[in-house]
Amino acid sequence: MNRTTIALGLSVLVITSCAKRPDAISPSAIPESAYTNLSCSDLAKTRADEEANLKALSVQQTNAANGDAFGVFLIGVPMGSVTGGDKEGLISVSKGKIQAMEANRLSKGCGG
Repeated sequence: MNRTTIALGLSVLVITSCAKRPDAISPSAIPESAYTNLSCSDLAKTRADEEANLKALSVQQTNAANGDAFGVFLIGVPMGSVTGGDKEGLISVSKGKIQAMEANRLSKGCGG
């Protein structure tokens, strides 16, 4: 292999291993039935708790993405992802839970 091929391969690896921004992360498929046993008030509280969790995870993910951009710029390594700052999976699940709770809220006819 020549050096150009190796450099190109490493560049692709570094770019694809960078942490995504929270708004670029898709929700996981969580069944609405996971929340059918909750009353409207319990559903509202659970959703508020999950939204707070998502907000905290999003801050951590943004920090990881910023750290990755800075690390790649300075030393060519996505530092946020390397140090375990990437919360993509947790954010995806949290978004899926919120969607499932909203669908359940609508199907039950719960208010606001």
